[in-house]
Amino acid sequence: MNKTSVGFTLTLLALAACGGASAAPAIAPAPAVEAPAPGAAVSGSFAITAQNSKIDWTGSKTSAHHDGSFTSFTGKIDLPGAIERGSVSIDIDTPSLTIAADPALGPMVDKLAGHLKSPDFFDVAKFPKATFVSSSIAPSAGGGAANYTVGGTLTLHGVSKPISFPATIAASAAKVDAAATFTINRKDFGLAYPGKPDDLIKDDVQIKLTIHADKQ
Repeated sequence: MNKTSVGFTLTLLALAACGGASAAPAIAPAPAVEAPAPGAAVSGSFAITAQNSKIDWTGSKTSAHHDGSFTSFTGKIDLPGAIERGSVSIDIDTPSLTIAADPALGPMVDKLAGHLKSPDFFDVAKFPKATFVSSSIAPSAGGGAANYTVGGTLTLHGVSKPISFPATIAASAAKVDAAATFTINRKDFGLAYPGKPDDLIKDDVQIKLTIHADKQ
């Protein structure tokens, strides 16, 4: 399993602390994105916003899983002639963490979201930002849907760690589309709350990035 943290930024991440739902899902492949061959000439700066992109996460425990997202973030993709010579950066507002509606939780959704924002997890009052800054975008030799491997530094909960993940990236003169699904280990970033003794929280958190960045 790829031990990585967002997406990109991100996700950034999250974990279930309250009841509900079904067994944890299998990690889904990144959505298909029509992509040019590596080395295709593309130049420009492209803006990532919460209006055109998504940063989603899935956190699991022994009995259930919970889905959520970060609803406030900004970023930029710079391409100086080709995707593999490009760079990406994303800043995530951790207080924007939300939990998807869940019939099993009902009104407890807000309580769970509050717990995830507390010092037990993200401690958003102390760490209001999470960031990802790329260091490499390399053509992937592994085949499959992902045509690039993105490497960089994820800073979350005051901890900075190198991560890498497969991504499908396509660029044109007007936009960049990218998709990635990967996991990070929450404990690598000091998110160590164990959960209940009979319902432990799993270490791996799934991050799903869906990026549509328009040229500035």
